[in-house]
Amino acid sequence: MSRASSLIAARAAQGLGAAIISPSALSIITTTFSDGAERNKALGGWGAVAGAGGAAGVLFGGILTDGLGWEWVLWINVPVALVVAALAPRTIAESRSESVTRHFDTAGAVSVTAGLSTLVYALVDATDAGWGSAQTLGLLALSAALIAAFVAIELRSAAPLVPFRIFRLRTLTGANAVGLLVGASLFSMFFFITLYMQQVLGYSAIKAGLSYLPLALMIIVASAIASQLVTRVGFKPVLAAGMAFVAAALVWFSQISVGGGFLTDILGPSLLAATGLGFAFVTTTIAAVSGVRDQESGLASGLINTSQQIGGALGLAVLATIANSRTDDIVASSGGNPSVLPNALTEGFQSAFLGGAAIAALGLVLTLVLIRGRDSRAHVELGARGREQPAEA
Repeated sequence: MSRASSLIAARAAQGLGAAIISPSALSIITTTFSDGAERNKALGGWGAVAGAGGAAGVLFGGILTDGLGWEWVLWINVPVALVVAALAPRTIAESRSESVTRHFDTAGAVSVTAGLSTLVYALVDATDAGWGSAQTLGLLALSAALIAAFVAIELRSAAPLVPFRIFRLRTLTGANAVGLLVGASLFSMFFFITLYMQQVLGYSAIKAGLSYLPLALMIIVASAIASQLVTRVGFKPVLAAGMAFVAAALVWFSQISVGGGFLTDILGPSLLAATGLGFAFVTTTIAAVSGVRDQESGLASGLINTSQQIGGALGLAVLATIANSRTDDIVASSGGNPSVLPNALTEGFQSAFLGGAAIAALGLVLTLVLIRGRDSRAHVELGARGREQPAEA
């Protein structure tokens, strides 16, 4: 097996592990803490760690790449995973029910995974293969068929991977739709900012990583503030504010220039995006699990996590295609003149940021339309009752 094939296989295995761990961790939080103020605080901590983790990963990745080599970005995960695997059985109580017969929906899992993977590959490779090519059209058709097969399997399965009845909860459905758009608009932001800093501004890996430090710190602060605000004013207004901040930040990022710098082009929109991410990431999770029955809280947690991850994959595929198309058009119009590459890259990134802003704006619209104000207000009342209970005791 070649080095590239080994890397792809290892990353696939790592992704499989993450797909198991992340929803499980979120499910533990939602089942451990009751709906209301306490769960909001716990999910605020979850959002701070999850959101800042992405920025911190870029920061430490830059340090490792500059100091030890890019391979250490992968090796550093090994001792961390071993420590967590050793500590988890001792610190987390078992939640398995011995009285319930468990089934795994293999057909559903395979069909939806294959369908979404095919869709992402079709979008990523569409620039090279051509949007009207047989490859792109064939892959899109195959993806649609696999996703349709997944729906048919779930409707017929006695133990479906995703029982569609849960989508009767309008706020849960809206939260997942918005969560998908949060991932689509924001996860790719880290990718394009990093490329802009290194390929256009000429930053080293470690300098680009350190540039994410203010963003990581602001995510932690914003997540803590969001968890408090949700308890007092509800998740709908906080989520709407977060999506507005994200859209505004990405429009601001679309103003980057070839001769820009950290203070003029990166710091301001990074802090605004971090505030939006902290507000939106925490509140979509709270909204997605609010009012859900205890026995379905694990399912609701897994759904919102999956929505965000799928959104991130699809968003990066679409926005990278937009950026590459714009860059290729400018380079082609110059006759392949290498001197235009910095400007071509910058304009490609600008187009991607504007595309991300449009996705975030759609997320704001869906927040206002799909998230029920009544459920948001009920959440505030639940939190108020929780605060009153200690005084009565």
